Amino acid sequence: MSQVVLEVLNLNSSYGPVDVIHDLSLSVNEGELVALVGANGAGKTTILRCISAVQPIKGGEIRFYNQDISKQRPDSIVHAGIGHCPEGRQVFAPLSVEDNLHLGAYSLKISKLEREQAISEVYDLFPILKEKAKQSAGTLSGGQQQMLAIGRSLMGRPRLLLLDEPSMGLAPLLVEEIFNIIKKLNSQGTTILLVEQNAKMALSIANRGYVIETGKVFMSAEADKLLADEAIQQAYLGH
Repeated sequence: MSQVVLEVLNLNSSYGPVDVIHDLSLSVNEGELVALVGANGAGKTTILRCISAVQPIKGGEIRFYNQDISKQRPDSIVHAGIGHCPEGRQVFAPLSVEDNLHLGAYSLKISKLEREQAISEVYDLFPILKEKAKQSAGTLSGGQQQMLAIGRSLMGRPRLLLLDEPSMGLAPLLVEEIFNIIKKLNSQGTTILLVEQNAKMALSIANRGYVIETGKVFMSAEADKLLADEAIQQAYLGH
């Protein structure tokens, strides 16, 4: 049986007086690609922000390889082996592509050789980034910036990768390309927790899925079962 990488247990979180996550529990096993789907405002992004300690939690527990990380700082979360590719890409526009990638490993105690090896692996995955290595990130297309954001989050060699809305604002052909890359990363052994508005596409490449509604788990099942569920199809898959 696969080892449990991530356990979120009875999580609660709020923005000021507004509670947005309510006693939510989920898990991710080693080697899995797990999708979080649901309507806008359901709390999917907040869940990822809680895991990476960007968003404070009010209650519950987050465990990574059976270690409680609920009270750790964001930099400690990165050092533990969790990479977070945020919603909206958030690349450093004035800096070069290469400098953006270096920043992905800035706080990690790794050698120059390891850093160069990590960049080489990112360039193998995204050849267009190698071509544009010296260009400022702000000159890249939306799809290329998304590749850069994913590449930057891979620089720390994460044992768990959190991906937040990687298809947002991209043309359909680019969405397909990004999802093929996500699928490839997972097939190479990267464990992934994916938040995605395009529920049909996300579930088509996932092992399991959680449907999130108003900060709670509405349903969880193997991805193919969620894809075949009529209620899920009508509510989230455009059928």
